[in-house]
Amino acid sequence: MGISMADEQKQLLQQIERLLESGDMRALGELLNDQRSSDIAEIVELVDNEERRAIFDVMDKSMSAEVFEKVDEATRSELFELLKNEELTSLVSELDPDDAADILSELSEEKRAELLESISPSESAEIKELMGYSEDSAGGIMDPVVISVSENATVAEAVSKIRAAEIDEDFYSVYVVNKNGRFLGDVRLRFLLTRPEKTRIGDLIDPDTIYVNVNTDQEEVRNIFSKNDLIVVPVLNKSHRLVGRITADRVIEVAEEEAAEDFYTMAGTDPEELDNVSVFHAARVRMTWLLPCLIGTAVTGTVMIFFQTHHLEVFVAVAAFAPMIQAISGNAGLQTSAIVVSGLATGHLAALRFSQVFTREVRIALLVALSCGVLGGIACAILICSRAPENAISLGRLIFAFGTAMFSAIMVATTLGLFLPFLFRRIGIDPAISSGPLVTTANDSISVAIYMSLTLMLAS
Repeated sequence: MGISMADEQKQLLQQIERLLESGDMRALGELLNDQRSSDIAEIVELVDNEERRAIFDVMDKSMSAEVFEKVDEATRSELFELLKNEELTSLVSELDPDDAADILSELSEEKRAELLESISPSESAEIKELMGYSEDSAGGIMDPVVISVSENATVAEAVSKIRAAEIDEDFYSVYVVNKNGRFLGDVRLRFLLTRPEKTRIGDLIDPDTIYVNVNTDQEEVRNIFSKNDLIVVPVLNKSHRLVGRITADRVIEVAEEEAAEDFYTMAGTDPEELDNVSVFHAARVRMTWLLPCLIGTAVTGTVMIFFQTHHLEVFVAVAAFAPMIQAISGNAGLQTSAIVVSGLATGHLAALRFSQVFTREVRIALLVALSCGVLGGIACAILICSRAPENAISLGRLIFAFGTAMFSAIMVATTLGLFLPFLFRRIGIDPAISSGPLVTTANDSISVAIYMSLTLMLAS
């Protein structure tokens, strides 16, 4: 019977703890340097700072750098305090420029400048250039290490240049530029291996090479990879010059980041919460979102009090059904916004065509609102009539008012769920906010106001 990854991790953690307790640092170093960096990173996230210090002391430099890059941001923020400046400098120098830029962006400007001054000028300049791009753009996630050859080079010359270069396991093609340095396309490795040595590289260029601009949003980059089954894509600047490349493994990281960010936003918190282990920091982040919700619910309460003060008789009859209106209309709006937000995030064509989405969602909303209005009215009739069957005329108006209010509240909430993601996207705000608690609270207030107003007009 095989051993699961969870069991392997548990066994590894137990081995590490035994070696730490015994003080056998040599055996610990041998054990760690034979493991995957991702497995060690997970264990570093679990242990305390004293054990982290011992683990980093025995790992070789390359493994330490990989682990440092793979741990979560909260753990890394503690490692920034735990490790000495010379150790951090060594780790940053060991990382690829794009990974180093991502990590240094988590530091304060003062600490970042100090570390950049301590590494070689060439590495520092490369990292600074990457940090000049938006962290959510293609330029911010690209690897600047690329191999390019002239269109007039031969296959033999291209192969010779590849042999002389320092390439990693993510090398798939050679990029071709003209005499002015402008990007022309790429040539896959299989052509370099199967074509005669004197073949001109320009004759092997793929004319349909897909590329992205340095300012292309990382979410769009992810969608381009997904739609075209890409392994790597070149990155060009505004002058159409080759400045880097993005590989599929980096896009997977981006997809995870985007999914987590949307999830946190829809839940009413922020990825910033994970940047620090402090519970006070996490509470502050969550309260930033919850305070506006508190204000929103106060508005709902104000609406209820207004009707209680001015129309007490109607209020007593209908107040019990307000939670039903809020829950159904709010969830109907949330369903619509979730569909639209998901479509926008994945670049689904239907979600990008507002008129098509509008036509579909409005028809769905009409059916849902009609069904809930009728069923809600029936439930209202059963509950109220069982209590006071003698006043059938006013009760009939009340039931009709409830069904109409349910229908109207669902239509309004669904319309908000449809329009807000597109509106937020147009003005540069994350569409996922439209599914968050702020908008949900607004839906509750609006639905209660609609319910009370219609009930008053139709039932009085």
